[in-house]
Amino acid sequence: MGLFSKKTFRFPLLGSQQRRTAFICSLLIVGSMSFVSTLRQWDEAVACVEQRDPDSALRIFLNIEEKNSKIAFNIGCLYLNNSELDEAEKAFDGSIGKDEHLAVAFFQRGVTFYKKEKFEESLLDFQQAFKQLRGNQLIDYKPLGLRYKLYACEVLHNIGLVQAQLGKWEGAQENLLTALNLRADAKFSHIDHALDAILKQKLFPLIEIRAGLLFKPNKHYVAELEKRDYLGKAKVVSSIVPSDEFSGFAPLQPQVDNVPSTPKVPEVLRVFEGEPHTVLYEFFPETKEELAVLPGNIVFVLQKGADNWASVVFNEKRGLVPYNFLEPLDIVTMTSKPVQIEPVNINDEIPAPPRRAPPSRPVGTEGLKTVNAETSNTSEFSGCIVKVHFQFTIAISIALGQPYGVILQMISSKLKLPASTLILRYAKEGSHERVIIEDSEMKAVWNSVKDGRLTLWCSVTEDKRVPHEKMVALYSYDSTTPEDLVFKQGNIITILSKVNDEWLEGQCNGKIGIFPSTFVKALNGDQ
Repeated sequence: MGLFSKKTFRFPLLGSQQRRTAFICSLLIVGSMSFVSTLRQWDEAVACVEQRDPDSALRIFLNIEEKNSKIAFNIGCLYLNNSELDEAEKAFDGSIGKDEHLAVAFFQRGVTFYKKEKFEESLLDFQQAFKQLRGNQLIDYKPLGLRYKLYACEVLHNIGLVQAQLGKWEGAQENLLTALNLRADAKFSHIDHALDAILKQKLFPLIEIRAGLLFKPNKHYVAELEKRDYLGKAKVVSSIVPSDEFSGFAPLQPQVDNVPSTPKVPEVLRVFEGEPHTVLYEFFPETKEELAVLPGNIVFVLQKGADNWASVVFNEKRGLVPYNFLEPLDIVTMTSKPVQIEPVNINDEIPAPPRRAPPSRPVGTEGLKTVNAETSNTSEFSGCIVKVHFQFTIAISIALGQPYGVILQMISSKLKLPASTLILRYAKEGSHERVIIEDSEMKAVWNSVKDGRLTLWCSVTEDKRVPHEKMVALYSYDSTTPEDLVFKQGNIITILSKVNDEWLEGQCNGKIGIFPSTFVKALNGDQ
């Protein structure tokens, strides 16, 4: 008998219902293959962009047969970066046609129309992008594969710019004021510059998506493109060789009895850089060099300074933490010797936590600071931590009993907002009512401090007027634009508001307008 036996298989003829089922299965297989091909080309094109080869990426994108809205958006972005505006417009049309709710596609087509100087069409697209935000401050496209956040304030910024191009200065100013109220972070300072430019009837730069940002395919789908061995490794069921686990193709090897087994090399824990310490107390950073830690965290101390501050690594971040907040931690590494575990006596008392005072804050702003040894043993801090709830929460450290003006100035500096626009409130003791803080309320404010902590609430008012402030004109000023205020040397001007550091708004001789702040000086006493 040969090594292999020949067998014949016979299959029954397929009926009409079975043929229909087979046809549907074949369509599903063809559709799946098309999706895999699209996914593979999409991933290849994105890799070309990351390797700074946009021409190859564009060629691959164009060769994809079934382009979804994201792929069409990517094609439009590549054309827009190459200043091929007509092709970019067609690509964004295709993206919006496949997904009419894709706000970022409306935004990019608005940028394209603006560069083609089609300002009416650009305005409509930016307004449609703002509509698709549906009242939200932003849309984060990261879950969809695009590492970009479309902010409502930036869309309004571009709407204001297009309206300025069309000569609609009042509408542009209104949209920029709305953008100023919607901005979620102080990093959007360009909105302030845009508003200043509008007041002077000047244009300002357009906000665009950074070149190279594209929709990427789902990483889980891309991982499935790799070849997989679904059969797995063969398993030896029977062998003439004792303890034979070899399942490949090789001749039998001579067997030797009583061969000593090779001892397994013990595993050793990877030693991290620095000495391990555990965190005893919660620490809030107040400078960019410091690091936030919580009780129970394990950090690795790289260096300990003479000022009792330590440079540590935690969660792949490096920063400063008070060494008094840390306690050395012993990590047992695995060696060839068995680890001896000492029995735990349940009658042992739990030691009390250490009562060490935290060190003084390091001097300077760069690197690890060192000071004299005398300053390391500082007394306990007698001030309090003030937590301020704004659009985001901040914390400042201040000595007890400070006047209202000092607190307001510190919060103004931290938020990078004018102090005249801020209103502070505190929770009155014994009630949930939030009372506006004034100089007369400071005694009650400091009495509400508990455990060295105070909570305040901060809001911004649009009223920037300086009440009853009057100035005298040093020089005569003639109007150069309709919003300017005309006055003569020696006239008394009532200040209504401060536009910026260079311009003021005032009233003189029954007229209201803006004028340079260098043309006037403060008047001692009201006249």
